Amino acid sequence: MANNAPADCALLRAIAHSRGNDSELRISDLAGNVSNWDALLRLAEEHRMMPLLFAHLAQSGAKIPAGTFERLQSAYQRNLVISMANTAELIALLNSFEDAGIQAIPFKGVVLAKSVYGEPTLRQAGDLDILIDVRDLPRAGSILFERGYELKTPMGPDGLPADPDYFECHFERPGDGMITELRWRFDLVQPKFRRNLGIKWVTPYRRVASLAGVEVPDLAPELLLILLAMHGSKHNWARLLWICDIGQLLSSHPSLDWRTVLRESRRAGLWRSTALGVLLANRITGCQVPAKVLHSFESDSSANALALHFENCLFDAPGSLPDGSVPYNFQLFGFWDRLGLILSGELLRPNERDRAVVALPGWLGGLYYLIRPFRILWDRSPR
Repeated sequence: MANNAPADCALLRAIAHSRGNDSELRISDLAGNVSNWDALLRLAEEHRMMPLLFAHLAQSGAKIPAGTFERLQSAYQRNLVISMANTAELIALLNSFEDAGIQAIPFKGVVLAKSVYGEPTLRQAGDLDILIDVRDLPRAGSILFERGYELKTPMGPDGLPADPDYFECHFERPGDGMITELRWRFDLVQPKFRRNLGIKWVTPYRRVASLAGVEVPDLAPELLLILLAMHGSKHNWARLLWICDIGQLLSSHPSLDWRTVLRESRRAGLWRSTALGVLLANRITGCQVPAKVLHSFESDSSANALALHFENCLFDAPGSLPDGSVPYNFQLFGFWDRLGLILSGELLRPNERDRAVVALPGWLGGLYYLIRPFRILWDRSPR
């Protein structure tokens, strides 16, 4: 369990909640309480908040050590270079895909930074994530090979990942370290409760955004909200940045169509993860949510309890799961999805964690189906 200074956590929360005329003054005051700037920078890096930390500290005029300011500035400039490289590479890839007749929609990354933050450099840059149709994977992969990428995902004889539960291919370019992932399906939890959440699902919500003066595909904020909440929920809300993304999206799109959000999240089996993400963003970033929508989310006992847990654990135990007899992944589903998951048999399908409990020879592999229920109960029991 982490032992972060309260002053460091308070400063990062203030940056996440930076709205109103007095926000910069509050940030400046809180910065004065920081006693260990090295620890603060480590915490900010863990939560991918370095660009926002630098921008707000510089704007607030806070008094910070010269060496710390230089480190923050260097990190900001490094992120700027990476964002520019990612932008150029993404535009080139999208142009190549379009020439080849491949429908592709980027998500997260620099397009998200531009569409919700207004400035790509305010969000820490990472990989390129592009959604395609799985049938276009061979041609899309060929384009990446031509651009110097190497495939790092083990593939089966059918040209798809060897693990049938996998839903993306990971490409790396040794020359400059660029990473691009091609995805064809969105999934909330493992084991997979299969829904057809791919290119056909997002296409009706496709729109166009401007990135470096070039029009690129983007997603409507209603669907983007659902995807951001799904992503954060899948990774146990271990980073403050993921909560800031939702808060910034809601603040930058005040005319969001909540009827579409609620309808589509229910249809996709993502209502509770959406409720969880919105509750966290409202409580931590202060973003505005219509009273009726907020009341609906708060009235859901599971979503409310999960939001309270992740908010309390955000800095001291990020990514930790709540105690209780019901697994976290199962709590994210509504009644009918829970029933469907049970009837599908996916919930009882053994995985690597079950095999790690005890090593059995291949001819006894069927016993893992008996081991799994006890392993799940053991994992969830209060010990």
